[in-house]
This record gives sequence, structure tokens and C-alpha cells, in this order.
Amino acid sequence: MLLNVEDYRRAARKQLPRFVADYIDGAADDGLCLRRNLSDLAAITLTPRVLRDTSRVDTSIQVFGTRWTSPFGVAPTGLNGLVRPGGDALLAAAAAKAGVPFALSTASNMRLEEVRAAAAAGVQWMQLYVMHRGVAEHIVQRAKACGYQALVLTVDVPVSGNRELDVRNGFRLPFKPTPRLAWDLLTHPRWSLRMARSGAPSFANLTAHGNAADTASVQAALLTRAMDRTVVWDTLDWLRKSWPGPLLLKGLLHEDDARRALAQGVDGLIVSNHGGRQLDAAPSAISALPAVVAAVQGKIPIFMDSGVRRGSDVAKAIALGATAVFLGRPMLYGLAARGAAGAQAVLQALQDELVRAMVLMGASKISDLQSSLESTR
Repeated sequence: MLLNVEDYRRAARKQLPRFVADYIDGAADDGLCLRRNLSDLAAITLTPRVLRDTSRVDTSIQVFGTRWTSPFGVAPTGLNGLVRPGGDALLAAAAAKAGVPFALSTASNMRLEEVRAAAAAGVQWMQLYVMHRGVAEHIVQRAKACGYQALVLTVDVPVSGNRELDVRNGFRLPFKPTPRLAWDLLTHPRWSLRMARSGAPSFANLTAHGNAADTASVQAALLTRAMDRTVVWDTLDWLRKSWPGPLLLKGLLHEDDARRALAQGVDGLIVSNHGGRQLDAAPSAISALPAVVAAVQGKIPIFMDSGVRRGSDVAKAIALGATAVFLGRPMLYGLAARGAAGAQAVLQALQDELVRAMVLMGASKISDLQSSLESTR
């Protein structure tokens, strides 16, 4: 019986070849940052308040003029087509059905126009990596043309984290045949059959730009996260010229960077350490959240990802000042285990857990959590 995110994680690892499961679960170096994300969230306690009317519980919030049913969304994750063919569209549709936002990664395996059309009624944001400024500008223009509501610039990947599990597993695209890979595929026939039918995933948003040589080099840069390291604070002015909507930065942990972002006119921040996949010595996202919240003084919304596994984790982040959280690995576990139904089930499980936590805390609406900082320690 699959009841929670951890159940779906175990089910996903049974469904996926080891190199794919390790790609999802893996982290940088020794995995210390990943474990801090989980342990620091687990260490936070919420003190219930009693004899409050919770006969009705409203988990909805307003973000950039749009209503979300719940204070969480689907984070941008790359290579979703490796988890399940059409994974990007399946996740977008699950988010739309749940009434929460979906953020599409530059490293998606479906064209951004296809994903937008697959869940046209949903709130969709576009995440941006900058490997090549011409390619990035082309992606931004396409996202604007087909109705993505916000642009999320990921800023914590000037170079790829040292993900040793991927190195040990020989993870690369295209796949290089080895006896170990062959055995991995043979022992996971359902996944292998789906991949055989759909073909190996590619970075679909890069194939429409430039000549074949340029496309190949940019795709290789994306896989290895070889980003344009000349992208600095002043580069945001360049993005603003191409993107008129809300612009968010994803991957901040330092309060001074938050203040600089505010001064640069950024519309929102996502406190994140990339799920522990970049700097292993980085602090947990939840421990960095309060200082970032204090730095911006409520002038822009602050979101968080990295380590959220329970609805109570969502409540903890909100109590510490987050507007909402984004979910990465949990959604991939659901997608791997049961496809679209699994993704929907994970969102529903987190929603049910959040409502239960709110009732137990005596909170009937999200603002009750946001005003309960004194109950958090």
C-alpha cells in the first residue's frame, strides 16, 4: 500500500533501473547536504493551539494574482522522460488537476509548447539555465509566446555538483552499452519496454535552435551543467528586456544575495540548495529560509524547495515565512511508481497531510500558519 512519499520512493526504486533511480536519489559528494535537508526539517516542531474552529480548512493562496489550491507546486526537474515517457506533460497535467503550479525545466524532454498545451488550464512557470545566451533568449521568447506565467532563473549551478553515483553508474546520454547496463535493463523489463517504444529522451527545447553542431554542444553543456559563468547580477537587465512577467531566482541561500535580488527588482526567490545536488557543504534550505525571509521584509514572495517529504514539512516552511514550497523528488517517485496516477496521488497525500497538520495546529487557513512563528522552534 502506497500511503506517503517514502512508500512511493521505495516503489520507484523497484520500477526503475539502478542508474535512473540513483540519478533521482543521488546527491553531491557524501550526501551530507541532502541529509541535512531532511534532518533539519525533521528537527523542527510545531506547537498545537487548541479549541479553535477548524471545521473548515482553506489551504489556498494567491501568488502573482493567481489562486493556488495548496501552498506547494511541482519543481522543475530535468530528464523526466527518463523516468517515464511523456513525464513532463504528465507532471504538468497532475499539477493542473490539483490546482497547483508546475515549473518546466530547460532540461525537459518535451518541447515547452507541447507541455503548455498538455495542461493549458494550469499555472505553468518556465525554468531557465543559461549555457548560451542566444539559446536562452530563444527559450524565453517561446515561453512568453505560449503563455508561461513566470520565469525562474536557476542560479546555483555555475558548475555541476560532484555526483559520484552518476559517475560510478556511467550515467550519460546517449547510453553507452556495457554489461552492467544490459543487466540493469534486463532486470527492469517494463521500464526498458517503455523506453524502447518511445526512444531515448533528448533535450527537446534545444533541438530547434541553430545548426546541428551548435545544438549538440549546447545539449552536452546542459547534461554536464556547463553553464555560462559570465552570468552575473547585471545580466538580469538582459533578461528583463526579454521577459515582462514575474522573474524569480532559484538557488539562493544567503541573506545578502536576497537583498541584492530585491534591489535588482526580482519578483520572487526560491530558497534552495538544489536538493543537495550541488555544494555538499551548503546549509539546508530550511535553515537558510528565516534569514532570507527577514532580508526581503515581505516585499516579494519567498518559496523553498529541498527536503520536503510531508505535508507537515510544508506547514513548517510556511511557519518560517515561506509563501509556498516546491516538490522535486517526491513527484518523480510518484511518476516512476504509477505514472500520472502516482504523481496525482503524491500531491493528494501531501494535501491530506497538510490539512491534518493544520487542524491539529488549530489553523483554519494558511495565514494562521504564517502568523505562528512563535509556535516554531
